[in-house]
Amino acid sequence: MKKANRKKKVPTMAPGSKGLLEKEASKEEIKKGNFTRVTNLSFDETEPS
Repeated sequence: MKKANRKKKVPTMAPGSKGLLEKEASKEEIKKGNFTRVTNLSFDETEPS
């Protein structure tokens, strides 16, 4: 068997494209499984008073 000359698809995002990740998937996209789960992590550096 010959290997197909295919380029590997790599997801890319430009810095500052946060709005794209905050967009909710439609019901149809969810039904098809065409969505990405996104987890936001933030670290609060304030000291307790």
